[in-house]
Amino acid sequence: MRVNAHEPPPSQTVTHARVLAIAVPMTLSNATTPLIGVVATGVIGRLGEAHLLGAVAMSSVVFDCLFWLFAFLRMSTVALTAQALGAGDVAEERATLARAMMVAAAIGLALILLQVPLAAAIYRLMGASAEVTRAAETYFAIRIWSAPFALANYVLFGWFVGLARARTALALQVVINLVNLAVTALLVLRLNFGVSGAAVAAIAAEAAGTMAGFVVALRIVGAGMPDAAQVFNRARLLHLFVVNRDILIRTAALILAWGFFAAQGARSGDVVLAANSVLHNLMLVGAFFLDGFAMAAEQLCGRATGARDARAFSRSARLSLAWGFGFGIAATAALLWFGPQLIDLMTASPEVRAAARDYLVYAALASVIGVFAFTYDGIYIGATWTRDMRNLMLVTIVLYFAAWWLTRPLGNAGLWIAILTFFGARGALQAARYPALARATFGSGQPPGKRMAS
Repeated sequence: MRVNAHEPPPSQTVTHARVLAIAVPMTLSNATTPLIGVVATGVIGRLGEAHLLGAVAMSSVVFDCLFWLFAFLRMSTVALTAQALGAGDVAEERATLARAMMVAAAIGLALILLQVPLAAAIYRLMGASAEVTRAAETYFAIRIWSAPFALANYVLFGWFVGLARARTALALQVVINLVNLAVTALLVLRLNFGVSGAAVAAIAAEAAGTMAGFVVALRIVGAGMPDAAQVFNRARLLHLFVVNRDILIRTAALILAWGFFAAQGARSGDVVLAANSVLHNLMLVGAFFLDGFAMAAEQLCGRATGARDARAFSRSARLSLAWGFGFGIAATAALLWFGPQLIDLMTASPEVRAAARDYLVYAALASVIGVFAFTYDGIYIGATWTRDMRNLMLVTIVLYFAAWWLTRPLGNAGLWIAILTFFGARGALQAARYPALARATFGSGQPPGKRMAS
């Protein structure tokens, strides 16, 4: 029985409509996730100065990677909240939010305190020109102050999704993006604050999202705040630590792959760096578009795991994969068709436009090749099979570097082939491991769909 719930839990039956009810809002939300970087890159790109475009584009990737290192805040919050929802444990749903918020606040403060050595290490490794690096460091020094808000938004977003409130999570992302668009246009195009204005706009956007999310979360919780004993339960904290550790290692490997990609592009010159950054943002729109189905899998598989419902789990996985593949094909086709026009919108430099068009096909193919990696990530996270997800990612990163080594003679094309190999290998390895993990979780002798005892 759900104590203190505002409404009874929905049926555990998993349908196409239930998958889409989560995936479609998350698709829209995730497709706009890189818009802080896209808007900053696009607005700065209209100034027509290649070094400023390269600086903001590179720094946007840096922040995408830096904050995404702590994406376990969102992922574990979705999984643990959904599992509590499936088990009918309302107190644990709310305690999960409180624990994750404490972790987010601590990490955000640490990033601000460590900003000087972080910036020095990151931009030394990037290897860009001195002119690009100076502008990039200015952007970094300002935008790093958005860290506590950005990480809190990960938690809030994950909590809303875990409760199957996908439209609320979408609304939170819309608030962030609208504020960012408005403030960036004002500070950069009207007040001529350049890269500093773009960084300040990012802070304003993340802060607005946090405030809006807190208001909604407090309305959901009402008077039912979790007590300290529940929040600081030793076993729950240890489980959170283990899950977060595994996702952190997995995400660090993912960021290593993208950091290496960005660094190799920077070593090829400012034009290739800017072109790869533009394509990276376009590819992220396509990839995060598909990640909506991964998040549907996180919520539905997590809820089925909490309810010990083998049939619901299996059906959630199958439907998420099927819908994701269909949308992957559509995303690839859309990027191939509209990519040239989007490139022109994001940069006014003729050299960058030409270089980006040369490699557009690789960015487009990332959607259809990567969909299985994204969706299986969602399945593994929802079931908290995080140790296996971590281990398979470490194998995949080795395959990625091997692919790059073999394709080095192809230059930037070889770099794109390596990243596509990385996507494909992740999905294949997770698919191969899935049956054994499902049997271990629900029992090999368990009849399909029979609910197991807790």
